[in-house]
Amino acid sequence: MPFSLIPFLLLVIPISEIAVFVVVGGQIGVLATILLILATAVTGSILLRVQGFGVMTRIRQTMDAGQLPGRDLVHGFMIMAAGLLLLTPGFITDTIGFLLFVPALRDLAWSLVRERVAEAKGTSFQWRTTRGGRTIDLDDDEFERDPRQGRHDGPDRLN
Repeated sequence: MPFSLIPFLLLVIPISEIAVFVVVGGQIGVLATILLILATAVTGSILLRVQGFGVMTRIRQTMDAGQLPGRDLVHGFMIMAAGLLLLTPGFITDTIGFLLFVPALRDLAWSLVRERVAEAKGTSFQWRTTRGGRTIDLDDDEFERDPRQGRHDGPDRLN
């Protein structure tokens, strides 16, 4: 999504939501409209919890099998986005949120973005250095503990 589209959406979506609120409120009443918005928020949080745990389990199983969980990560992202959209007051965002909870539609979205998701395989190398402190490397016979000091949980010290 181009960055120039984001300000446009930030302006158009709230105005559209307000227009839909007015139309729906005129048809079913203000109280019913508010209750419907609250019901979608509660439903969204329940769906987010149930489907989110399912995706996390699948990600863990895929990683335990030694595979990269690209599809499940995309599904997890879409479920999080769906939950956020359902928690946002508005009928347009609720509709998009409910659509993102449909697994078949998430699979369709995955097939569209699969080529863009890079799955890197290979090895990595880390180099660590100590910062600030001085490290003294000793063998076991080069130091001893002072038994008079009792239990000692800190680092061993030279005598």
